[in-house]
Amino acid sequence: MSQAAPDNSKRTTFLRRSVSTLGLWAIVAAALYSRQAWAYLGLVAVLTLIAAWEYFQMLKAAGVKCFPRFGMLLALVYSGLLYWMLPEGGAGVPDWFDGAAIFVAIAGAFGLQLRHPIRGLEPLQAVASTVLGFIYIPFLFNFAAKLVFVVPGPGQVPGAMFLLWMIAVTKFTDMGAYIVGSMIGKHKMIPHVSPGKTWQGFGGAIFFALLAGCGLYAFFREDMSNFATGLHVLGSWTHVIVLSIVLCLLAVVGDLAESVVKRSLSAKDSGHMLPGIGGALDLIDSLCFTAPVLYFYLKWMPV
Repeated sequence: MSQAAPDNSKRTTFLRRSVSTLGLWAIVAAALYSRQAWAYLGLVAVLTLIAAWEYFQMLKAAGVKCFPRFGMLLALVYSGLLYWMLPEGGAGVPDWFDGAAIFVAIAGAFGLQLRHPIRGLEPLQAVASTVLGFIYIPFLFNFAAKLVFVVPGPGQVPGAMFLLWMIAVTKFTDMGAYIVGSMIGKHKMIPHVSPGKTWQGFGGAIFFALLAGCGLYAFFREDMSNFATGLHVLGSWTHVIVLSIVLCLLAVVGDLAESVVKRSLSAKDSGHMLPGIGGALDLIDSLCFTAPVLYFYLKWMPV
């Protein structure tokens, strides 16, 4: 009897996680099939706002001083302005926009703190937790929206395949770590942050990431070309393999980064929106670290 309960619990969690994953892939596939900018931006916007709300709710539940209304307003305004400018192409977003947003986040948080008395480290915690909430979620995750428009091409969403490629590599990393780690994981990877992570799972993460990255590139290589030049934007198979591994490593770091946040706040999951996965932040934590890297790669590659 003592062995049956954990096995049943693992099986139930796996089934719930599988159903949630399939449902999410169906939504992503629908957005990809629509080829409409509003579908992509709407999906990113919903996840951004829910994840930001979950973050501030975790802070509130843990008794950490912060400015949630300002943080949510900043997330909403930043995302709205960004989505309004993005469909105009890369030139539609001024170079100063992101820097100005970070400045507003820092200055605004300090400005709000001026209304309250100084009690030890509480003011710094309030400012730091609020600014972190903006940079960690709306700022980083919205690079997923920028990916859609980073490469010139026909239609409303010229970079749709790059977004799909990034999501596939990132989520296959999570999937590989979970499946292999659950089956044969024995040696703990970083138990003081995430007791469930194992080195065997890490190996599975790399294998699954390469499987997704190379597989999608093989099938959709022509769709992942720069329309203006006809060149393959990811360069070559060497670039694809290296990028897949880099994104895999960053996905693991992103997942562990959220574990640091949750363990610091004594929270098991960021929310309960997705059975077997948790909340929106549990879903996008790794994407927050992989989206910016692929965006800058595509932005700076001379093709």
